[in-house]
Amino acid sequence: MVLREKLHTVEEFREIARLPENEAKRLELEDGMIIEMVPSKPTNTVVAGRIIYFLNNHVIPNNLGVITTPDGGFKLTPNTNRQPDVAYVPMQQIETMPDEFDFAPALAVEVVSPNEDVFKKVNEYLDAGTRIVWAVYCEDRKVFVFTRDESGILHSEPKGKNDTLDGGDVLPNFRLAVQDIFPPNLKDE
Repeated sequence: MVLREKLHTVEEFREIARLPENEAKRLELEDGMIIEMVPSKPTNTVVAGRIIYFLNNHVIPNNLGVITTPDGGFKLTPNTNRQPDVAYVPMQQIETMPDEFDFAPALAVEVVSPNEDVFKKVNEYLDAGTRIVWAVYCEDRKVFVFTRDESGILHSEPKGKNDTLDGGDVLPNFRLAVQDIFPPNLKDE
């Protein structure tokens, strides 16, 4: 649902998003248009929470940076502000906690909803400087790992429930079994 027809900058969007009437809404700015995001399915929120848990168990004890929740908005362009379901920001990117994330996270995780154009988001993140994007498909119990090489070529690596995710050079020594991010009571499709 589009809230306004006027195109906005990220700065204007942030002011609008903080208005009392928008306080309970989850909003993103896409190419200058304010989009109200529909609530996630329960499985998607549980999967995002599990990913946050595993990432924090690696990041916090090693003082590597911060993990954000779905409310952590990142300015990707002057007219695009995204809220990944999970994101990692390394300590080198933030000396102190900023008032706003005016940069892309090093790792962005999107738990994909039906009809979501995840490829548009993947390209936006990578264009803005994100180094790894995980697109998580709950029904299929798969994660697609997106990166770009030095030439700018997009790479996608599918990971099934018997595979392991790693943090690459973004999160060295991080390993996570794909099956561990899905709740045990998730129905096999």
